[in-house]
Amino acid sequence: MTKYLDCFIDFDDTLYDTHGNAVIALEELFQHFQLGQWFPDPQQFYDAYWDANIDLWSRYSRGEITRDYLIVERFRRPICMSEELRVKSEESPSEFRDYCLQVSDKFLDFCADKPGVVDGAHELMDYLRAKGYRLHMCSNGFHEVQYRKLAACGLRDYFQTIILSEDAGANKPSPQYFDYAFRTSGARRDTTLMIGDNLQTDILGARDAGLDAILFNRWNVEPSDIPTHTVTALRDIMNIL
Repeated sequence: MTKYLDCFIDFDDTLYDTHGNAVIALEELFQHFQLGQWFPDPQQFYDAYWDANIDLWSRYSRGEITRDYLIVERFRRPICMSEELRVKSEESPSEFRDYCLQVSDKFLDFCADKPGVVDGAHELMDYLRAKGYRLHMCSNGFHEVQYRKLAACGLRDYFQTIILSEDAGANKPSPQYFDYAFRTSGARRDTTLMIGDNLQTDILGARDAGLDAILFNRWNVEPSDIPTHTVTALRDIMNIL
């Protein structure tokens, strides 16, 4: 096996439990904005949010939409599941956009302070640091939010480099993102490994950039020959590296 010197590691839902923390934040958001007056069943709102969020982040990673569009739209869609609020959105589109932006900002506030990590995250990072790997966080997340998450969960000090798509000017899996990651980190392609949970943005992007990659198959995607290795728990990575 190639002797790796550097690890590019995805953050959201690989180390940081973005999904679990967001579930809690959505409940807080629902109460804060008293959305129960329009959604007697909160699950209707939650399900609509997740449908919108998954679609929009996929489009954002492909460069099809902007950050500003994502931030507003992922709440405009679920909020408009309420007929009364949908009518308001049509009557005063500018005011409604501002309202959706307020909801989004508050949601990001709730999310950013959550400390939850994926099981085994600190153990893996301790292991990789002790083994002498140079560790670089590679994320499509928003700049100000990611640094708050890092502080909240206690993972910041593990990383030599924080490589964010907003700084790169492109999202994973774009080659432009990985070119920027190499320039910023000083890592070499032949001695760098990518670790992530997303088969498209993390693993396919890394392989297209000439890297070996470990898929943390958290979401039970169908088996694929794209990853160099596939694991179902973070601790399993310690058996590989």
